[in-house]
Amino acid sequence: MTALEDPLDARPAGRDRLLLALCAVAVAFAAVDTYVVVLALPDMMAGVGIPVDELQRAAPIVSGFLLGYVAMLPLIGRIADLRGQVPVLAMSLVLFAIGSFVTAISYDLPSMVAGRFLQGVGGGGLVPATMSLVAALYPAERRGLPLGLVSAVQEFGSVLGPLFGALVLSFTTWRGIFAINLAGGAVLLVAVSALARDHAPAAGRVAPAEERGRGVSRPLGRTLAARGIALLLLAATVGTGLITFLQPPDLQRDLTWGQLFIPYVDGGSRWVTPIGVATIGAFTVLALWCWFVPRALVDLRGWFGHLVAADLLGATLLAAVLGGIVLAFATADPEVAVFSPQGPWFLVGSALALVLLLLHLRRAADPIVPRGALRATPAWGSLVVSFLVGWALIAALVDIPLFARTTTERDSQLGAALVLLRFLAALPVGAIVGGWLLRRVPAGVLTAIGMAAAGGSFLAMAQWDDTSLAGFASNLPLVVGGFGFGLALAPVNAAILATTDDDAHGLASALVVVARMVGMLVGISALTTIGLRRLYAAQESDPGLSILELGIVQEHAVFVGAAFAAFAAGVLALVVFARARTRGVDTVEALRVAG
Repeated sequence: MTALEDPLDARPAGRDRLLLALCAVAVAFAAVDTYVVVLALPDMMAGVGIPVDELQRAAPIVSGFLLGYVAMLPLIGRIADLRGQVPVLAMSLVLFAIGSFVTAISYDLPSMVAGRFLQGVGGGGLVPATMSLVAALYPAERRGLPLGLVSAVQEFGSVLGPLFGALVLSFTTWRGIFAINLAGGAVLLVAVSALARDHAPAAGRVAPAEERGRGVSRPLGRTLAARGIALLLLAATVGTGLITFLQPPDLQRDLTWGQLFIPYVDGGSRWVTPIGVATIGAFTVLALWCWFVPRALVDLRGWFGHLVAADLLGATLLAAVLGGIVLAFATADPEVAVFSPQGPWFLVGSALALVLLLLHLRRAADPIVPRGALRATPAWGSLVVSFLVGWALIAALVDIPLFARTTTERDSQLGAALVLLRFLAALPVGAIVGGWLLRRVPAGVLTAIGMAAAGGSFLAMAQWDDTSLAGFASNLPLVVGGFGFGLALAPVNAAILATTDDDAHGLASALVVVARMVGMLVGISALTTIGLRRLYAAQESDPGLSILELGIVQEHAVFVGAAFAAFAAGVLALVVFARARTRGVDTVEALRVAG
């Protein structure tokens, strides 16, 4: 028997459920980090020497995380299909912890962006691997609730992120946030690794013979010695790296030790000092040791083999496509244009990469997107629906607190955040309810109900005036809207998992997340631009309108635009999810999925 302890019951074993719970906690932990920068960004800017009035220079801190999160997700999802969910979850936690460490000790903008990028790669990789783990552990008719729970904890991060940031900043600096991330990531890594020890990879999938034989034939003493040497090299890398990053003043002023910080060339960076070169050397030796001794610490050769098997060239082209979109919209100033001044060039680069990707997918023997993987209507339809959901959702996340700051909470950022909290608190509740209802209601109908509720709430928000948020009635569209968005999350994920092959679930889950994130990026720029044009038109037709009235006009236009996107997502879901078998399967198929 494999991943499911009782095939007749079609439920995973207790150990597998605990593993899934830990993965859900890891997803929530990474989701918190996505939103924690909201309050910490001014202090992070000061920490790397960027004045507060030059906010545009801090854009890479945000876009770097998004780039790692979005552009690398398909590759990570595909590796999860090939190598197994548990190893990818563990490696994602490693990358998240390393990114948190680098961010915590960063001394300039490039080092901070590098840390945030690694955090994005690691945090983003947790999502498709966990969704794929759900698909591996549960048959189609039982995936709804666990998918809803995973979606709920992911979205709940948007609630906890700013609160967590405010709590940590109340007793320490912004570096403490990422130090806690490092500790939390390390604890989760140890827990997942301990639970997954002697656990078949990929939720019951048998490891390839060459991987199983690689550690069996190696004597225990040699393995321990190899790991001991690797740990010493790791300690040397971390120790010299810390000194290089932090450059302790006492050491710098010392006549002897201070020579470690003198660059070999005039005006050289800290990486061309003796201590910097020592760090690079220790890291290089560590990487070579792990390459030639697979069981030393990390099987670099094995991971590289899976990168190649996952279609590294195709993944690079796909990352270029997504990266161009992220950079075009994430760095935009909507008051000026839908995308940044360099946006057209980024989009041209994305278009060229897309053409090359399509040519590559036709010729590659094993492309990153397997041929026919998204051929089923519910499969590709899930991506379009997810894009529209993201387009509408971002309007709530950004413009609800903005409306509050414009009207009743002009002097209170906290008050505006508490208004949004009413929406966000209802979202994970809706996700859990949506997952539970999925066994009884078709995915298309459930998605349509949720997005109709969200769209209706946006139309109600478009009727708010400058005193509406002070009344109790404003809670209704906030709660109903958040609940509606949550209701639609599990059906979208379930639809694509039910209509793709088992060996493509990681990639499919990644693409759903990517589609929603791209929808959010494009949506915020487009909707804000539409709102500003409506503002300018109203100002031109009636120059006597106050700043408050003009701000309300702008937000109303955004809410109406988001309502149309929500309604479009619901109508499309009714059509494309019609053949998605998410409610139940026959006994034979349930036993087959159970292993």
